[in-house]
Amino acid sequence: MATIEKFEDIQSWQKARELCKSINILTNKVEFSKDWSLKDQIKRSAGSSMDNIAEGFDRNSTKEFRQYLFIYKASTSEVKSQLYRALDQNYITQQEFENTFSLATDVSKLIGGLLNYLKDKNTRQIN
Repeated sequence: MATIEKFEDIQSWQKARELCKSINILTNKVEFSKDWSLKDQIKRSAGSSMDNIAEGFDRNSTKEFRQYLFIYKASTSEVKSQLYRALDQNYITQQEFENTFSLATDVSKLIGGLLNYLKDKNTRQIN
């Protein structure tokens, strides 16, 4: 594995960025955009997914980075739950739900792999 020099190099952050973009597209749909509370909540959860990996990466230790990754993984689960709410309210189609839920699942799997990799590391450097 190559050394990761910046958070943008982390595959799970890149995938979380895709998820965030997808959520932004969905929440701009007319009916969804009218539900300000759910729109705000799902956008914040998706953004948190990206932001926690970025913030955690710049911490001084693997332990702190892992703590942020756990928060990040939980935020991704929040997005998945909120997608069900959007589907149940008919804000998104079944296909939009499935595509975005699958993307969120991919993000979660990637972060789980990174957490497992970092489990036995003593330094923040990822290589």
